[in-house]
Amino acid sequence: MTVKLDFEECLKDSPRFRAEIEEVQCDVSELETRLEKLVKQCQAMLDAGRVYCQTSRSFVNGLKELGHHCSQDSMMEECLVIFSEKLEAILDAQGEVIETTQKSVKLKLQSFVKEDVRRFKDVRKEFERNSECLEGALAKNAQAPRGKQHEVEEASHALLNARKAFRSGALDYVLEINVIEAKKKNDILNAVLSLMEAQAQFFQQGHESLSNVDEYRRTLSEEHTQLVLNSAREKRDMEQRHAAIKKKDMSYDDSIMDFNADAANGIAMEGYLYKRASNAFKTWSRRWFSIKHNQLVYQKKYKDVPTVVVEDLRLCTVKPSSENERRFCFEVVSPSKCCLLQADSERQQLGWISAVQNSIASAFQEHREDPHSPRRRCSSASAGSTGVGGVGGLDQENTNRKALEEVQAITGNRQCCDCGEPGPDWASINLGITLCIVCSGIHRSLGVHFSKVRSLTLDSWEPELIKLMCELGNTVINRIYEARIDEITIKKPSASSPRGDKESWIQSKYVEKKFIQKLPETGRNPVLRRSSARRNRTSTQDRTAQRPPIKPKPNRATLPRVTGLNPSDILQKNNTGSHKDAEEEEEDLSGLHPGALLYRSAALQNFPVMADALAHGADVNWVNVAEDSSTPLIQAVSANALAACEFLLQNGAHVNQADINGRGPLHHATILGHTGLVCLFLKRGADYNAKDKNQKDPISIAVDNANADIVTLLRIAKMNKEMREMDEGFGQSGDETYHDIFRDFSHMASNNPEKLKRRSADPKT
Repeated sequence: MTVKLDFEECLKDSPRFRAEIEEVQCDVSELETRLEKLVKQCQAMLDAGRVYCQTSRSFVNGLKELGHHCSQDSMMEECLVIFSEKLEAILDAQGEVIETTQKSVKLKLQSFVKEDVRRFKDVRKEFERNSECLEGALAKNAQAPRGKQHEVEEASHALLNARKAFRSGALDYVLEINVIEAKKKNDILNAVLSLMEAQAQFFQQGHESLSNVDEYRRTLSEEHTQLVLNSAREKRDMEQRHAAIKKKDMSYDDSIMDFNADAANGIAMEGYLYKRASNAFKTWSRRWFSIKHNQLVYQKKYKDVPTVVVEDLRLCTVKPSSENERRFCFEVVSPSKCCLLQADSERQQLGWISAVQNSIASAFQEHREDPHSPRRRCSSASAGSTGVGGVGGLDQENTNRKALEEVQAITGNRQCCDCGEPGPDWASINLGITLCIVCSGIHRSLGVHFSKVRSLTLDSWEPELIKLMCELGNTVINRIYEARIDEITIKKPSASSPRGDKESWIQSKYVEKKFIQKLPETGRNPVLRRSSARRNRTSTQDRTAQRPPIKPKPNRATLPRVTGLNPSDILQKNNTGSHKDAEEEEEDLSGLHPGALLYRSAALQNFPVMADALAHGADVNWVNVAEDSSTPLIQAVSANALAACEFLLQNGAHVNQADINGRGPLHHATILGHTGLVCLFLKRGADYNAKDKNQKDPISIAVDNANADIVTLLRIAKMNKEMREMDEGFGQSGDETYHDIFRDFSHMASNNPEKLKRRSADPKT
């Protein structure tokens, strides 16, 4: 049985779904008209057949009477009696054919029209009524002013109920459509088959004339038998799926939105948005928007020609808008016009903004890959002549290929982390895993606070991100997020599993965290004690110098690192350095609060333990009041851990959060002379003007320390910001040289960190 409409498609309520609904309604209406006409014709045939049988019986009786009259002539009597008996038997058989036709054709088709089609119409009316209620609730919700909270709550509650009723009715309507499609085939084929069999029995004398359809009749009978079996099985499966979907919460206010830059039809994103007209009345209209072939278009109906809002996404920008009374608004700004749009919820608003930004990035990526692109030619021409240490001018395509090879080489990364599909070319950069395209879309729908999705082949990859991905991997993360998988009777989906099963699994795994190992009960806010060596350091320079990590005792949370270097190895390596004579106190990490565990593991650069702590709810900006209100990010800075800093930043660490001395991560990186970290923090928006308690900003600290590279980076970042602010009205994206220099420093910090130590501490430099 072919499913006419898909259940997931009806939840989108797209113009395509509406067009399919209209097509089905027209088909059912035409089927109803034809069946009613056929039932009337069948009834006329039956009435005529009964009249014919009655008249024929009168004729047969006349033959019998004639035979009795000719009793003296034995030949005539025998002929008339036998002929009348044969004709009477034929009339009896014909009467059975009429009764069979009455039962198998007229009554079944009439029942189909009166019951099944009527039930279809009733469900259709309920669907249309719920659709109208949803439209009204959406309009009321959109018109609710942000300043009147009671109206907002009333509109939101009404929209919640309306959407729940509409989606429930829509699922019932789609089920009824699929059922009536299957029943139509069964009833009509069964009626025709029964009629053909009755006619074959009746017209035994005309068997030769019907023999040419005998093989067809048998074949059709076999096919009908198999169809009945298959239809019954698929109907049962479909009803079970319908019941499972109906158990889900259908009151959520977010459409099913997936950004897919590689979609076969070219549509990367689609959904309903309100659009404000550019006329004097500033009216709002609800339209179906799509991001298609690097264009933003909309349409009212499925067959309408799409209206282009932005011809080329590379020429526009997108930003949230809070200047009008409507909520969830954002602007798509191009050189020629500004389009104000409104989503139904904050999550949809953020999803659309992210989709437009990703489409802009993809459009620029495609433009860069064009060998005739002016930017590509300029970049190639400047290779080897721009940057520090000859690292500039790296080809982006080679970088992406290298990123794909390096990331997929990690254990377990050649299969999707969640469904096992081979050859994944998407990644979650804050989790450090690789994903297939289906699972990546589900991860993106969770929101960036759970998973930040990036393409391994389409997006540009910074070296620190590649280094971060190589520190984790699918095997390490699944040890954390699937630690209790054997204890729970939930089957992990495979590559061929339906999308709904994958979505449920990913929700349970990363949002509800059903499968992680529970940490032992600890205090809410543990206070960590300083090591004895650290308590003896009193000067500012000593407090910010590189600190040897605390050696952890073996515990459940300490997982082996991908590189094979465990915390004990790190301790041994650090103890052989400049602090090997410092007396350190050993500390058991097994009872630490997740925030404290993250704090300690950040200094150890133990990525599995950091990921484990975050999985158990660690605050990425946790403050250790016993150590000058230091944070995990500052701990990673002290260890000069570039990838660890990137990991914390990708998981929401505040790049400007200062300690008790007013020093943020950028201050500490500048004091310690970690040029790569300075470059990273500047790229992530660190404030180079922030001053500590001594009224020292990073630039003055770098000048005092005579660190020429860091001074250069800070001054270029400051100069670039000033240029960008001056050129903001002209839509400039900043100095290209600035991006080249920072890219070169990033490559050196990740691949050749020893080169960043080549400069002498000469104040004249």
